[in-house]
Amino acid sequence: MKIHLQTPEEIRPQIWKELARASLDRHHEWRTPVLACVDANGLPDARTVVLRQVDAVAGQLTFYTDSRSPKVAQLMTQASAMLVFWSARLSWQLRVRVACSVITSGLEVEALWQKVQQSAAAGDYLSPLPPGAVLPLGGAADAETVNAPAPAHSFAMLRAQVLQMDWLELSRDGLRRARLSASTWKWLTP
Repeated sequence: MKIHLQTPEEIRPQIWKELARASLDRHHEWRTPVLACVDANGLPDARTVVLRQVDAVAGQLTFYTDSRSPKVAQLMTQASAMLVFWSARLSWQLRVRVACSVITSGLEVEALWQKVQQSAAAGDYLSPLPPGAVLPLGGAADAETVNAPAPAHSFAMLRAQVLQMDWLELSRDGLRRARLSASTWKWLTP
C-alpha cells in the first residue's frame, strides 16, 4: 500500500531520497531520466542519461558522458536544460530545470575515470569515433578509423545544478502538483 506524503516537509526530502537511491540502484526508475536541451539551431534535443551521483545539500545531480558527444557542445553553448524522471512505482513525475556544467579534466574527473576504466563501460570513453559519428553504409567503421589511435579517454562529467523542480503525483484520489526550489514550495493545479 502506498503512503501518500502530505506536506512539503515530507515530500521534499523524499524526492531527494529517491534521487539518491536512483544513483545507486540500477533498477530504480529514476536512474535513467531524459535530458532535454537545445541544439545549435535552437531546436529541442533529448536523450536518456544515467544518474551517477546526487548531492542533496548542494542541489546537484551528476551524469557521465563522452566529452565529444553532441550534448556536451550543446550544454557548453546553452547550460539550461531539463531533466524528466518518471516512476510508475511512486506514480511520480519529476521535471527538473537545471544549469549544467561540463567537466572534462581535473582531479575529480581523473579519480572517477580510475573507477570507470575498470568497468565494462570504459570502452564507451575509449572509442576512436565520437558518439553519433556517421558510419559507411555497411555500418562498420573503416580500417583506418578502427586502427586510429584512441584518445587517452573522452570521459567527462555533467554536473547539473538544480534550479527548480516540478513534482507531480498521480493518484486515484486525484493529482497533486508542486513547484519547488531550494527555498520555495508552491502548490499548483495539475
